[in-house]
Amino acid sequence: MDSRKGVSREELKQGAVVLLAVLLVLGLVSAWSVLIPGVMDWDNIVVAVIGSLRLTGPVAAAFAAWVAARRRRADRLRALTTWQAVRPPLAILMVVVGAFCATMTVLAVRALITGEGDGPLPGGVAMGAAGLSLYVVAGWVVGWVAPVAVAPLAAGFGTYALFTWLAGGAPWADRLAPAVHDPYDALRMMPAAALTDQALWLVGITTAILLGWAALITRQTLALAAALIALLAAGTGVARLLGEPQEVAASESIAYTCQEWPIVVCVHPGMRGGLGELGSTFTTIAARLAGTPAAFNRVEQRSRSDTEETGKGVVPIHVDDLDPGYADRAASEFVEGLARPCPGSPAGGYRAIVVAWLRDEPLPSGPLPEHRRAATWFARLTEAQRRDWLRMFFTDFATCRLQSRYFGGDVRREPPTAPSYPMNPPYEHEDTVPSRHGTPTPGAGETARRHSRVR
Repeated sequence: MDSRKGVSREELKQGAVVLLAVLLVLGLVSAWSVLIPGVMDWDNIVVAVIGSLRLTGPVAAAFAAWVAARRRRADRLRALTTWQAVRPPLAILMVVVGAFCATMTVLAVRALITGEGDGPLPGGVAMGAAGLSLYVVAGWVVGWVAPVAVAPLAAGFGTYALFTWLAGGAPWADRLAPAVHDPYDALRMMPAAALTDQALWLVGITTAILLGWAALITRQTLALAAALIALLAAGTGVARLLGEPQEVAASESIAYTCQEWPIVVCVHPGMRGGLGELGSTFTTIAARLAGTPAAFNRVEQRSRSDTEETGKGVVPIHVDDLDPGYADRAASEFVEGLARPCPGSPAGGYRAIVVAWLRDEPLPSGPLPEHRRAATWFARLTEAQRRDWLRMFFTDFATCRLQSRYFGGDVRREPPTAPSYPMNPPYEHEDTVPSRHGTPTPGAGETARRHSRVR
């Protein structure tokens, strides 16, 4: 177009180049910032690029509004055909979708090297491109309806506010927005059918808005009929979308990557690099919990939003990333869940001793003298004795009923033929109610000491 039409060809070309560069940089930075550290998986890349629309979409809408406002001022008295009306926004759409595809290509190069699976879901890619197109058409209509200097700002901030509100609204509303849930969860993905239905809705509503606008300014019945057909397609997409489950658990949507020995450890395929450290950490914990009600032989990574019950011997863990210390964080969270907290109770110090041992950390001294004596006594036990001790008193540990009488006395250095744990002599005052487990009596300890003196 020439300068008399409000935007010269040179201006449009320069603007398109700048827009392409800005969208590419914004898309890469935004997508990379939400990718799970240490994970490079096709599904996560697609979700991250869709999430980048929160920034790239308003920028595209602002540019479309700027071009539309200038074109409206230039074409105020000129009759337009349907093709002449829709050609400029379609040109902008090509630039914007091109930037989206370039962003996907850059991230896909890395995924091809380290990713897992058969490639990105076509429905996810189509949804991202369709969502960006909706931003452009919305911005174009705003700029055309209000051809003023602030139209680009109104389009950018308006679309950002609208779609952010939809994404955080009711369950039915967030499916209508070109967005995904934040934070991004590798184990709670939208089903492939839902992505395709959402793409159908976005394409349909975008086409309906564009053709409806064209029919309004050109007064062409054919354009209006096409807009109605596109609206029917959008309605079909919405109906199908609302009938689909919003998310599916990892067990239904992905095939775990597992390490089979010495215990089974299963994680999201994109996190397979963490199997070795997770296996080593949880094998130690599994050995120490053997014979207790918390014994397990399989570990599965689960989503934090997953409330599905696990089978016997299966432990769900949460691994949010593969940053240094990920295995220790997952183990600490699991161990902390074995026993309820004991705030303000002496039993809390004894609980901390057992938790530290299960975590393979130095035993804490505790705030009270009896805690320090208990930690010293527990440290002198052999590994086998500690495991026997935990099997005997696990229920007290889990229910915050450990007492000072469970820790104390001389420790036999040689492994006993039967579990025998010397206890403190009876105290005049106990810090908790006596356990229902039948703690060995002082007489039993005295008998053991006499037997030792005889030998």
